[in-house]
Amino acid sequence: MSAFQGIERSGLATVRHGLSLTPEFRRGLAGTLALAVVATVGKIIVPIAVQQTIDTGLAGPTPDLAYVRTTVLICAAAVVLTALCAYLMNVRLYRVTESSLATLRVRGFRHVHDLSVLTQNSERRGALVSRVTGDVDQISTFMQWGGLMIIIALGQLLVATVLMFVYSWQLALVVWACFLPLMVVLPRFQRWLSGAYTRVRERTGDMLSAVSEAVVGAAVIRAHGSEARTAERLDAAIEANKAAQARTQRIVATVFPLTEIVAAVALAALVLVGVRIGLAGDISEGRLVAFLFLITLFVSPMQMATEVLNEAQNAVAGWRRILGVLDTPADVADPGDDGVDLPRGPISVSFEDVGFSYPGGVPVLHGVSADITPRSRIAVVGETGSGKTTFAKLLTRLMDPVSGRITVDGHDLRDVRFSSLRRRIVMVPQDGFLFDGTLAENIAFGRPSATETEIRLALTELGLTDWLEGLPADLETRVGQRGESLSAGERQLVALARAYLADPDLLLLDEATSAVDPATEVRLARALEGATRGRTAVSIAHRLSTAEAADEVFVFDRGRIVQRGPHAELLRQPGVYADLYASWASSARS
Repeated sequence: MSAFQGIERSGLATVRHGLSLTPEFRRGLAGTLALAVVATVGKIIVPIAVQQTIDTGLAGPTPDLAYVRTTVLICAAAVVLTALCAYLMNVRLYRVTESSLATLRVRGFRHVHDLSVLTQNSERRGALVSRVTGDVDQISTFMQWGGLMIIIALGQLLVATVLMFVYSWQLALVVWACFLPLMVVLPRFQRWLSGAYTRVRERTGDMLSAVSEAVVGAAVIRAHGSEARTAERLDAAIEANKAAQARTQRIVATVFPLTEIVAAVALAALVLVGVRIGLAGDISEGRLVAFLFLITLFVSPMQMATEVLNEAQNAVAGWRRILGVLDTPADVADPGDDGVDLPRGPISVSFEDVGFSYPGGVPVLHGVSADITPRSRIAVVGETGSGKTTFAKLLTRLMDPVSGRITVDGHDLRDVRFSSLRRRIVMVPQDGFLFDGTLAENIAFGRPSATETEIRLALTELGLTDWLEGLPADLETRVGQRGESLSAGERQLVALARAYLADPDLLLLDEATSAVDPATEVRLARALEGATRGRTAVSIAHRLSTAEAADEVFVFDRGRIVQRGPHAELLRQPGVYADLYASWASSARS
């Protein structure tokens, strides 16, 4: 179940709220609307010119060619002015729309980073990316074309209606009588389209997620011979998206012919009634011909309305999904200017009766209390599912505790600014994620100002000079997407170097040496001895060597710290740690 459900709003309320988040769109809107008014009013020049030419210029026994010529020139100038205004309107609208939607994208991405890892994991990555890319693109399409077209269409309807009533109120009523039933049924189609396009955006997100996972996990799929099952899953996602699209287009295809049929009926009725009242002398030839032009101006917005309705519902569906992200409370929010900046130096941490549970799940941590003193080296051990990883995520504030609190140097972790917290506490995950770029760029990710000399010095202090010299392009070696050009062990070396270069006061290691070969592990162990000297270090231990080197060991079991103390002391006591150590020792001998 996705956490990004958002607040239930009507279509109009959704658009209104979406526009409130993009103030750039409102800037200069008055000028754009003024251009739209000129472009709209200019469209009635041709019918008026036709009417004046027939009724005045060509009336009587001798045509007034000078009047006709003047009327045509004025009409041509007006048409050119109308086209120029339409061009300027579109250019302004394009610039403003792209600026405002860029702001919406940035807000969406930044808000995602303000959410806890738990909330992010409630939705698949492909679907989450779809919300702030594809869905915003749908909004962009509507805003650059459909949004203003609605205003122009309404203006064109108003101007055409006024002029029709001026020329013949009887014919104006005939036209409105034909189109009024269509206006009544359009809201029903709007509701159908709204639901249909919401399903389309959801199925598109599912499809992108399935494709993303299939591409990223290609090696695993091939290794397990799961190509057929993966293809079936992709086919199902694509088929579901196709079915949603087809259902939506069936609704759209129902609306468009209705407009064409009503327009044909209105034109036929206009000719029949117009000829009758023309023979009676109630309307001139010029006005009747001009009316045929006006019916085109009247029908065009009605036909446009169905297409705009189509794009509008697609945009509203996209808006709902991106607003669903922005409406999700930032459960791990940066306190910002109200937060605390921690000074550099040895760091102490205290867990005070901390409890944590995942939504709808059983508690993972139960009343965990522990103190981590400055410059100490802590090893966290336990069986899989005992709470070690949750302990690490809470310490780095990737999630917040449900009960109790965590303090850093006496300050509640929730009161510390992210900029300060991320400088002082750095985590090296077990699967070090690398970005598509060079080795130097990835090592300097946590400290962009680092020079090449500083990067090389960090690698030297970690004992990785020989490894660096064996790479094809030294620091300029490309690591590939997600670091796939390097081995798993090499990726961890880069992640460790990145954390070391950042020079944190507390280094959290999710067993950063677990995927390296024994020779590299020995080299890293020596380097880590120096890297952790003078700073606090916490290691999620999967190897007994990590626990043996620690000043203190926290032993987790079923979400509680059941033992704590130095390795030698815990080994002498019967309990969970002695059992774990015996299991490790047995695995090492085998």
